Amino acid sequence: MSVHERAAASPHERAAASPHGPAAASPHERAAASPHGPAAASAPDLTPAGAQGQATPNPHSGPALLVLEDGTHFRGRSIGAAGTVTGEAVFNTGMAGYQEVLTDPSYRRQIVAMTAPHVGNYGLNAHDMESDRIQVAGYVVKEAARRPSSWRAEQDLRTALTAAEVVGIEGIDTRRLTRHLRERGAMRAGLSTEHLDVDVLLAEVLDAPGMAGLELASEVTTPQPYVVPAVGQRRFRVAAIDFGMKRSIARYLAAQGVEVHVLPSTTTAEQVRALEPDGLFLSNGPGDPSTVAAGITTTAALLGEIPTFGICLGSQLLGHALGADTYKLTFGHRGVNQPVLRRADGVVEITSHNHGFAVRASSLGEQVEEHVFATADHGDVEVSHVNLNDDVVEGLTAREIPAFSVQYHPESAPGPSDARYLFGRFVELLERTQGDTV
Repeated sequence: MSVHERAAASPHERAAASPHGPAAASPHERAAASPHGPAAASAPDLTPAGAQGQATPNPHSGPALLVLEDGTHFRGRSIGAAGTVTGEAVFNTGMAGYQEVLTDPSYRRQIVAMTAPHVGNYGLNAHDMESDRIQVAGYVVKEAARRPSSWRAEQDLRTALTAAEVVGIEGIDTRRLTRHLRERGAMRAGLSTEHLDVDVLLAEVLDAPGMAGLELASEVTTPQPYVVPAVGQRRFRVAAIDFGMKRSIARYLAAQGVEVHVLPSTTTAEQVRALEPDGLFLSNGPGDPSTVAAGITTTAALLGEIPTFGICLGSQLLGHALGADTYKLTFGHRGVNQPVLRRADGVVEITSHNHGFAVRASSLGEQVEEHVFATADHGDVEVSHVNLNDDVVEGLTAREIPAFSVQYHPESAPGPSDARYLFGRFVELLERTQGDTV
C-alpha cells in the first residue's frame, strides 16, 4: 500500500498493510506529489546515515558494547544492525518524539541515549519523518518495545534501525550513562556488536574526531534547490538555507503563506538575491557552527538587506555574522522540557532543544545596557531569550536591522507548542519591512 493509499485507508486497512511499504520517493517526486513538497509524508528512506564506520543488517539480537572515550563502558543487547560506529555520545530527555529525534539531521555523527526507560511504543511512520532517513550514528535505550501499539505505526523501532544500518543497544543503565555525561560532558563514544573487547573499541573511539571543529552541514544539506509551496495564497517568498533543516519547519513556514525556496548550505549571497526573496531563513543543522564558513559569509552579506530569521544552528550562524563567537556546551540541550525566559515580557516558555553549541554574548561587542551589546557593523543586538537552567543565550534580536533568531525549536517536533508564535513573528517582520519599502 502506498503512502497516499494509506492516507485514504481506514485505520484497520493501514494496520493490515505491510510495515515495510514501498521504497522511498526522491525529494523531487515528493515535491510533485504533495503541496508541502519534501516536508510532506514519505516512506522512510533507510539509506545509511553516514556514521563513522559501516554497519550491516543483523536481524538477530546479540551482545553489544558501548564505550566512552574516558573508558567508561556498558554492555547490553543489540537492537539494530551489526557493526561498529563512533560518534559523540549525548542524551535526550524527551519522553516521546523518538522518531523525530532519530530523523533530525542535527543528530548527525551522534550516538543518542534516551532517558525515557521504554522507547518504540508507537512505532515509526512516514508522516513523522523529519528527513529522508534515520540520521543518528547510534542509538541507546534502556528497553526497546517488542512491538508498536498504534494504528499509525508502519515500522517497529528494531526493524527501522536494522534496515537503516544503524547500530543500537538496549539493556544498559541509561540513568547512569546520563548522569555520567552530565558530570563529564558529551564525549566521543563507540558502539559495536563486533568488537566486544573494551580496549579494542576504545582505541577506535580515540582515533575518531570530536564534534568541536567538525563541519557537517555539507553532509545533510539538500543537493539541489527545491520549493515548498505556500498553503493557500502566497504572501511572501523566503530563501531558506538548508544546513540540516527539519521538514516540519518548512511546513510551518508554508502554513503562514510563505513560499519556501530551500537552498544548499553553500548558497552565496548573489544566488539568494537572484531569487528576489522577501526574507531569509537560516535552518538548524549539525556540527560546529564556526566551521560553516559559507553560511556565515552569506548571512553577513545579506544582513540589513533581507529580513532574517534563524533557528538553532541558524541562530549561531547569525551570531557569527554579527561578529560573535560560539562555544561548545558541556553536555548541550537536548529534550522537550527546557525553560526559556523571554525577556521582552518575562514569559517562560517550555521549549524543544537540540544543540551542543551556543553564542557567547560578550563577544557581540561592548555591553551598552543590560543584555544589549553594540556590534561593530550592525548596531545594538539584544539577548532576547535565555535558558533558565544555565543562562545560555537562547535568542538574539537586532534592534537596528530586521534580524532575529532563537536557539531552540519553535516547530516543536517533538515538544510543546509554546514557541510556534515565532513563525508568525517572522511574517510580521516581513510585512513591516515590505511596508517600509513601499
